[in-house]
Amino acid sequence: MSERNTLIRSLHDVGLAAWFGGSLMGAVGLNGAAQDVGGQGAAADRISSSGWAKWVPVNAAAIGAHLFGGGGLLVANAHRVATQQGVAASTTAKTLVTAAALAATAYARALGKKVELASSTDPEDVENAQKHPIDLDKARRQLATAQWAVPALTGCLVVLNALHGEQQRPAEQIPGIWERARSAAPFMA
Repeated sequence: MSERNTLIRSLHDVGLAAWFGGSLMGAVGLNGAAQDVGGQGAAADRISSSGWAKWVPVNAAAIGAHLFGGGGLLVANAHRVATQQGVAASTTAKTLVTAAALAATAYARALGKKVELASSTDPEDVENAQKHPIDLDKARRQLATAQWAVPALTGCLVVLNALHGEQQRPAEQIPGIWERARSAAPFMA
C-alpha cells in the first residue's frame, strides 16, 4: 500500500530529533551549567550565549533537514492527505505546530543575540548594545520562556509524528479511505 521513503523520512526524523534534543539539552544542560559556573549575571549570559551560538549552525541544518523531509513526505503522501480520514487534520496540526516551533526558535535566537550583546565585554558589542538598550532582566525572562517553548513544541511534533506513523499502517489506511469516501458520498451508506 505504501512506498518506501527512507531518505526523506530519515531527514525528517533525524532533523526533528536534533532540533528537539538540542533545544532540550540547551535549556536544561547548557543554561544550567552556565548558571552553575557563571552565577546569575553577565558571566552566565556570556557562557550560555557562547554555547547557543555554537549550536546555531547545527540547529539550522537540523531544521532544514526536518522541513525538507517533511515536504518530501507531504508530496509522497498527498493521496493519503486527500483521501484518508483524519490525515488532513493531523497534517494541518503538524504544520501549525511546526510554524509555532520555527517562530519560537527564531524569537529565542533574536532574544539570545540581544542578551549576548548586552552582556559582552567586547567594546564593539558594548557600543552596539548601548545604541539599542534593552531591559536585560525582562529579556532574560522572555528568553528562558522561549527556550523552553522550543522543546515543548518540537516534543508535540514527535507525538504528531507517531500519530502519522500509526495512520500509515494498512489497518488504518483502508478504513480511513473508506470512511472518507463514504462521508463524501452519503448515498453509499
